[in-house]
Amino acid sequence: MPTYAVEALDAVTIAAGSPLDGMDLMSPFVWREQGRYRMLVRGVPDPLGPTDPTGLIASGWSDDGLAFTLDPVLAIAPGADADEADAGGCEDPTVLVDADGGYVVYYTGVDAKRTQGVLIAASGPSLDQLVKRRVALAAPEGEGNIKEATFAQTPAGDWRLFYEYAAAEERGIGASRIGIAQAAHLGDPWTSLADPFPIRPESWDNWHLSTGPVCQLPGADPVMFYNGATLDARWRIGWISFSPDFATVTGRGLEPVVVPPPPEDRAKTDIAFAASTVIEDGMISLYFSLEDRILRRARIRYYA
Repeated sequence: MPTYAVEALDAVTIAAGSPLDGMDLMSPFVWREQGRYRMLVRGVPDPLGPTDPTGLIASGWSDDGLAFTLDPVLAIAPGADADEADAGGCEDPTVLVDADGGYVVYYTGVDAKRTQGVLIAASGPSLDQLVKRRVALAAPEGEGNIKEATFAQTPAGDWRLFYEYAAAEERGIGASRIGIAQAAHLGDPWTSLADPFPIRPESWDNWHLSTGPVCQLPGADPVMFYNGATLDARWRIGWISFSPDFATVTGRGLEPVVVPPPPEDRAKTDIAFAASTVIEDGMISLYFSLEDRILRRARIRYYA
């Protein structure tokens, strides 16, 4: 079976003087644009107080894909009105660049009570001129807390939206799962489909699943670097591949691709969480976070 293997790990840094100084960093969405690397990243106050936002989203750039400088003004901030869907925080950005060079940023909006997450889109000609709008996603009954959007286009031109949702509790304990929806065009209503793949009861991904980035190397099937965890929420990054129309699973790694080292602070979470990929030099650069506070990049090679 084909496989994906990490060949290098690098630290991703943020220059001092940014609007996220002193915060925990996660959800690094990185892409290439005009010879540079661009990034949207989530910052979370540390410690997180009862009235603090669960996330602020800043934009930045880098020449080498590792040392980033953030723009002085936040790209996306929580709504000022308590009734707004993102009054409690803005999380998990995903960027699409349209044919005219404008941006559509999908992110998770958390309500003021921190009880529900919904997908929101913000669009505009630049990252400092984004206008928010609610995303209409007809989720199946029993799903909730929809977040962590990942997009993929099929050869036929239609779209798939992968997302994380809160599944019904089992033995009184909640679990995350990955859902999928389809639309003919971006901007059309999304129609949910059957879940693309399940947990594996005897494996490292036996309780939680969460979306990760989708990419495709020449000669390979589309692959998602997804996030999976055990009942005690020890998150690792694995891979799963699909047919080009995303209707069939064609491969799935037995072991995680990325396993986090033991946290330096034992009070921190035991978690590695994938956010984005950039294909360069025949390899995949996978951007992810550790401990919900540290940014990293893995260089991954595909072996057919």
